[in-house]
Amino acid sequence: MARRRLTKIAKLICISSGILLLGGCGRGGAQSVRLDPDNPTQITIWHYYNGSQQAAFDQLVEEFNRTEGKRLGIYVTANSQGNVSDLESSVLAAFNKEVGSSEPPDIFSSYADTAYSIDQLGMLVDLDTYMTQEELDAYVDSFVEEGRIGADGELRIFPTAKSSEIFMMSKTDWEPFAEATGAALDDLATMEGVAKTAEAYYEWTDAQTPDIEGDGRAFYGRDALANLFLIGSMQLGTELFQVEDGKVTVQADEDIMRRIWDTYYVPYVKGYFASYGRFRSDDVKLGEIIAYTGSTSSANYFPDEIETADGTKAIDYIILPAPVFEGGEPYAVQQGAGMVVTKSTPEREYAAVTFLEWFTSEENNLLFGCTSGYMPVKKAALSAQMLDKTIADNNLTVPGKTYETLVSCFDTAKTTTLYTNKAFDHGVDARNVLEYHLADKAAADRDTVLARIAQGSSPEEACADMISDRAFEDWYASFTAALQEAVAQ
Repeated sequence: MARRRLTKIAKLICISSGILLLGGCGRGGAQSVRLDPDNPTQITIWHYYNGSQQAAFDQLVEEFNRTEGKRLGIYVTANSQGNVSDLESSVLAAFNKEVGSSEPPDIFSSYADTAYSIDQLGMLVDLDTYMTQEELDAYVDSFVEEGRIGADGELRIFPTAKSSEIFMMSKTDWEPFAEATGAALDDLATMEGVAKTAEAYYEWTDAQTPDIEGDGRAFYGRDALANLFLIGSMQLGTELFQVEDGKVTVQADEDIMRRIWDTYYVPYVKGYFASYGRFRSDDVKLGEIIAYTGSTSSANYFPDEIETADGTKAIDYIILPAPVFEGGEPYAVQQGAGMVVTKSTPEREYAAVTFLEWFTSEENNLLFGCTSGYMPVKKAALSAQMLDKTIADNNLTVPGKTYETLVSCFDTAKTTTLYTNKAFDHGVDARNVLEYHLADKAAADRDTVLARIAQGSSPEEACADMISDRAFEDWYASFTAALQEAVAQ
């Protein structure tokens, strides 16, 4: 730590003379390099931002190039590679030198699993060599810890923008239901409460057409089912993926899996929950559900109006904390890609870290968050007062749902334990099992239930065999086998 402080002091002294003293050549010592403002060091960034998020990021890159970058001799070019999957494919192709691929970028957005794979090739910079402990202490501790995926705990992923999960709901559709049934917002604090409320909503809507049995409407949906398994397990006392030295032990506790089954699968096959589009905000827009749990960064996509048989209907919204399991510990999802720096030259590595530090300054990070919905990564920026100041100083107009979501994020970061599992070999494959194994079964079984009802079965008869103890035991055996197969590849 003392060596890092001395390196940082020397670096700052040398900036004034145009020489930057870096520790980027490993732990064996520093090396002096010169950046020339008249001949800027050029670096490239690959990311997955699109739409308003990309516009906000591009604007900040332009601001950096015009100000700090111009002063120091750094010029940044940013390119969107599409969505997260497209970015991952481009990055892997570049590092594997596939025919037709581009040169690897200096910086790219990455989740821990992808970064872990690239780190195995020895191609990622140890960010500890460029930052003092004092600088790192300004960031949220769990965000920094998530990036320590090196074999000896080296920091490989720079925290740049994070998200958690929230519960969003159409206030316009909730109010008449609540008035008629006595449903309360407090009921939505737990997964068990959401399931009971969804059942009441289904029955209430079904009763509106008394001559048609079983045509009630779904209340709720969920994005990222993998998060339900990971966070639900933590809330109920067991870490699903226990990782040490990159090796994972799967701990799919049967009682916990039963809690997830009872509060997700069972309501789904009964028609109380649903999923149709790519994201649950799409399902809200189409009137298929009225509430969902999703990423805080999805708040911008919550619709202002929904499509109905009679046209469109304007809706208002309610934002609540993501529900937890009854009696569980207060854990919440920590997600959102960070950025990694590719090994290249001391000049380019230093330029890359300099940009990332600038981007994650309190005001710049909040400026990005006001458009993207991502929460900032420094402790001092997790403040409604700081957010208000940034909005006022920059004369911004921020949508109410984005503002409320950010403030909710700040509260979540301060009142819960944010969690993400550590990276491990085949972590992507294991997460895919969490994401799709139960979700695909639930969707297929719901289709079967509807077919049985159409053939004359009652709703209760149609799903009886699917929600039995034997059905759970069969699924649990298949699920745990799939997880073990995924991590044992």
